[in-house]
Amino acid sequence: MACAQDELSSQNLHKAYVDIWHHSLFHIKSTAVQCAVGLGIPSAIQRLGGAAMISDIITETGVHPAKLPYLRRLMRMLTFCGVFCADQPDESEPIYKLTPVSHILVQERASTPYDLSALLRIFARPSTAISPFFSMEAWFRDASATTLFEIAHGVDPWTLTKNDALYNQDLNDSMAMDSTIIMDLLLKEVGGTDIFHGLRSLVDVGGGHGGAAKAIARAFPHVKCSVLDLEQVISQAPSDGTVQFICGDMFEYIPPANAVFLKSVLNCWNDDDCVKILQQCKKAIPSREDGGKVIIVNVVVGHGALDNVVLETQVLLDVSMMRYRGAEREEHEFRKIFQEAGFSDYKITPILGFQSIIETPKAGEDLRSTFFSVVRSFLPGERNLLSVVEVNNNA
Repeated sequence: MACAQDELSSQNLHKAYVDIWHHSLFHIKSTAVQCAVGLGIPSAIQRLGGAAMISDIITETGVHPAKLPYLRRLMRMLTFCGVFCADQPDESEPIYKLTPVSHILVQERASTPYDLSALLRIFARPSTAISPFFSMEAWFRDASATTLFEIAHGVDPWTLTKNDALYNQDLNDSMAMDSTIIMDLLLKEVGGTDIFHGLRSLVDVGGGHGGAAKAIARAFPHVKCSVLDLEQVISQAPSDGTVQFICGDMFEYIPPANAVFLKSVLNCWNDDDCVKILQQCKKAIPSREDGGKVIIVNVVVGHGALDNVVLETQVLLDVSMMRYRGAEREEHEFRKIFQEAGFSDYKITPILGFQSIIETPKAGEDLRSTFFSVVRSFLPGERNLLSVVEVNNNA
């Protein structure tokens, strides 16, 4: 978007006028998609063989026939946005079909392995996702305010998971399905074999119901996988024997493993808390020489398939994390918390468009550097000689 240096031209004014209207109506898209999922429209079209007219959808979903004109308008809007597609031969009623977007909103596991409807419910939920932002202006002006979420609910989101069973269930279900999709892509297409090569054990910290850990265990049966999470999460986790579930607090203790896996964890916390989590990770893993590393799946703002949709998704997610104490970080911001936690290097690999995987091995002590530091302490005047020795040692 170009910056306006002078007075608005008629052309720029026209575009700005349209853009403001567009931004003002932006929330309607997510609530309309949520409405379609709540009515069961993607599932209905799937059950009807993948193609359906409005009258078919009304019959299948139980929508009152008097709402047909309004449902037609809703479907027109969602078709324009790419949630559905439509064939309209001649002047007849459109025949609606699923797109890749609506395919992963079908709520029938027998028909599809992927169902992200719970994720939509979490991000479009009026009380927990939307209402906190009504206080955003006041929050910016109030230095004493904690988080937007706590202003709206009086508690942090982790406490709410104890008190609101539906919120807790949707949160766990959405993260489990998100993990399923990410791990399928990671293991099949993004070199997952290299990332997990040589590991004997892995602990998925904040791993919820174990979607990621189970996928890793299936792909690498020799890797002993466990999940660490809070009691209210672990108590509802379905166990199939492939992973071990451990109740605990990642700020206090992380069980030992070759690798610690953090998916969508660091973005929920501020920098200081992230450093504390990473320091616990460092205690849990062996040396770099023994393969110790932390594997992080998270947004890295500015990395990935850098089209407008990806970048907009990244920065929208960052603002959404203002509800809590978290942030979606740029690379230099990750570098800062890694260094403060005692990790010296990292590797970023973009996956799934807007997310990345970050590998940061445990910093091993450089014995050569330690040796020369000791020598310098005894021979402070021999810097040129020592430089020659170091160069030869690096050769």
